[in-house]
Amino acid sequence: MTRETDSPVLLPDFDIVANLLIEEGVLAVSPAELHGLLAGQLAAGARFDADTLLRVLQELMDVSALKQESTKLGLIELYQRTLAQYESDDFGFELLLPDDEQLLAQRAEALGSWCNGFLSGFGLHTKQGQKLSVEAQEGLQDLAQIAQIAADSDVDSDEDEADLMEVQEYVRMAAMLMFNECNRVPEEESKPTPPPTLH
Repeated sequence: MTRETDSPVLLPDFDIVANLLIEEGVLAVSPAELHGLLAGQLAAGARFDADTLLRVLQELMDVSALKQESTKLGLIELYQRTLAQYESDDFGFELLLPDDEQLLAQRAEALGSWCNGFLSGFGLHTKQGQKLSVEAQEGLQDLAQIAQIAADSDVDSDEDEADLMEVQEYVRMAAMLMFNECNRVPEEESKPTPPPTLH
């Protein structure tokens, strides 16, 4: 049976991840922030095997051990799918946020948490002396501002909705920009070395 290679990779559902965290008694981190942390670490070039990943996440979630096998599998899946989305050619990268039925204020807060997580994760793994392009630096500054976001009111007007969607799309593109910039093969490595010239 041939596998569909062109079907997009989807993240696990926000509520499923939320339930995993609740079952583990995780209070320190929301699903959005957790995904932001993972996305930030991956964007900075970090890669983990399953054991290391779970150890890193336990630390971030402030728990000594994960009790449920389903949580471990769910978190590994979240990591793998996030990386697969980053690496796909169709710009399919998504942010793990509450769905559109939730209050605008909750979704805005979750977006802020996601940005906070991303900045922390990116900061943890950025290589010493790594030079970022002006666009990437501006992107990080913008994410820091968006991380302070809180919707002004609980009124779900269409205008607020459109604004949030626009900010969300900006964050998504900024994350992909960081990933592409920090995970490129340096040009010297990707170019074949020219043969020595004979004098």
